[in-house]
Amino acid sequence: MNAICVDDEAQVLKYTVSSCQKLQMLDDVRGFTQPREALHWVAANPVDLALLDIDMPDMTGLELAGEIRKLRPHISIIFITAFSQYALSAFDVHPTSYLLKPFDQARLAREVEYALSVRVSKQTAHIMVHTFGHFEILVDGQTLAFRRSKSKELLAYLVDRRGAGVTRQDAFAALWEDRKYDVSMQKQMDVVIRSLRDTLQKYGIGDLFELKNRNLRILPELIDCDMYRFLDGDEDAINAYFGEYMSQYPWAVNTEAQLLLIQRGRQ
Repeated sequence: MNAICVDDEAQVLKYTVSSCQKLQMLDDVRGFTQPREALHWVAANPVDLALLDIDMPDMTGLELAGEIRKLRPHISIIFITAFSQYALSAFDVHPTSYLLKPFDQARLAREVEYALSVRVSKQTAHIMVHTFGHFEILVDGQTLAFRRSKSKELLAYLVDRRGAGVTRQDAFAALWEDRKYDVSMQKQMDVVIRSLRDTLQKYGIGDLFELKNRNLRILPELIDCDMYRFLDGDEDAINAYFGEYMSQYPWAVNTEAQLLLIQRGRQ
């Protein structure tokens, strides 16, 4: 498991990093005094846990947590601060834990162990689908690589439909928006479907996709999807949603708006 620590006070940061490095459950711990440097690191590297000071100049820990959530929706966040009055506002970004300075090694160990156990419990399914933030699909922890971006988008669209069948023409309209569904584009759509099938079969999950009675669909019962769990009322999924849903696809904005309405209604 990989972690980052962010605190604008160098001595405090040094203590936090040193304390984390003593924990056997953490493989790599990086420290940053500049929040934007930490954000760049998270964008380019796998990070499972972020320990963030709240009261920092330029970008607060709350703001940093919000930006990190956009990149890593399922990251665990522990806020570390000397000011207890920040506790209430911290929950807006759904932290896993909240520590007041000064903290001791034993307390830190308990909170980190809990934060990582929560994260691991969400990653145990054979097929995991992440829709909060950017769309990704993983098989036994391995992210699928698609030869064609439109094949990945088609799968995302079928996930969004939650098992409902869609025609080729309807799927085409979502993926290509205003393009005309002529003979040439029908052939292009066939290529996209074949490529999707090939990718899923390559990773041993070909039965996820179904083409029946000229309708395309996925079998939702085969996947663990954050959006599905959100709609089922799963508290962890609700807390993990930070307002962005499959943000690389324009057609996803309708579901994004629905999720926001549901989340606000539950608050």
